[in-house]
Amino acid sequence: MIARSTSRLWSVRRRLVLALMLAVPLGAAVATPYTPGSDMQVLAELPAGARHTNSSTLELTRTRLDIALPLAQFDIGRARATGDLRFLGYADAVLAPWLKQSPVATQVLVLNATILQSRHSFNAALAELDRALAQHPDDAQGWLTRATVLRVLGRYGEASLSCGHLAATADPGITALCEQSLLSLMGHLPRAYAAISTLPVQSLPPEAQAWRYSELGEMAERLGDDAAAEHWLKQGLLTAADDFYLRTAYADLLLRQHRAAEALQLLSGYESMEPMLLRIAIAQRMLHDTAAAQMRIKLASAFDVEQQRGDAVHRREQARFLLDVDPEPLAALAAAQQNWQVQREPDDVLILLRAAQATHQPQAAEPALEFLRQQRLEDVRLDGFRSVPQ
Repeated sequence: MIARSTSRLWSVRRRLVLALMLAVPLGAAVATPYTPGSDMQVLAELPAGARHTNSSTLELTRTRLDIALPLAQFDIGRARATGDLRFLGYADAVLAPWLKQSPVATQVLVLNATILQSRHSFNAALAELDRALAQHPDDAQGWLTRATVLRVLGRYGEASLSCGHLAATADPGITALCEQSLLSLMGHLPRAYAAISTLPVQSLPPEAQAWRYSELGEMAERLGDDAAAEHWLKQGLLTAADDFYLRTAYADLLLRQHRAAEALQLLSGYESMEPMLLRIAIAQRMLHDTAAAQMRIKLASAFDVEQQRGDAVHRREQARFLLDVDPEPLAALAAAQQNWQVQREPDDVLILLRAAQATHQPQAAEPALEFLRQQRLEDVRLDGFRSVPQ
């Protein structure tokens, strides 16, 4: 849980909670089993820090909650950092015995909710969090995770109420980040931007510092100040070089400015995640790179397998792929509409509006336009779509 002593702060970054759940390795898209030619053949190279936990440690997790919780947290963190969702399975296995207890420990429920929301099972995650907070109403990590899930769903008012519960036990900076980031989506963008920009970065733990920079970068871009957005995102990457959201957000900014070569350089070495590969493919297409065709085929195959599985984790990326890499506007609209049923962040609004425009189906944009009206969402990227001709 997040206490006033920040040493136990883990995974407070909103974008680590939201964006890294999207990262599924392309290896997961293999449709049929593969048999290596020899025992010496390398099938995969695991990222640094990824090791198979030995059996004695796993056995201890069945009887020692103080061992089970940190190990599950580690596995969730590795899933986010590497894009390898097998680590979520490892965390599941660690928590499974403790989920059978009665009552289930609050920390176990919160971690299980984190796994569920990483798989886009948002309603199930909220149910687990409600159980956890009924048991322990002052659990700051539970309230922050609940605010995160509600934000993804576009339920900003409810998310703000969850942020309000942080004040009693969380660091003031964490509470301010939670509250102001939501106010920025509810018609108070300039005020929230000013509040977070004046929040002393030195008073925040490293995880929250990266969160602050990501929020400032996102807000500056929505305000139309690309130079400030680039400054904040660069500062964030200096603080957390492997931060998934910061890197993809910066790549998107570069691509929107047609700085494709810089985007490729930024994403070099991060080719194991579909969202990263999507942006690489867009950059390659902009540059007429000969590698673009092969990347398009690889991504198309991965998205096809996801579609067959009924997996909605990457619908936003799929819609963008079908608009910007392998143009199929009708299929892009279908993916964007499916994505809208799952999550409603500004980028989800944008992709639905773009797909509706590309297919000349203004009525398809109405759910997103109504959401903009209700929430008073400010974003210069959306200004050209707010009045869609009928």
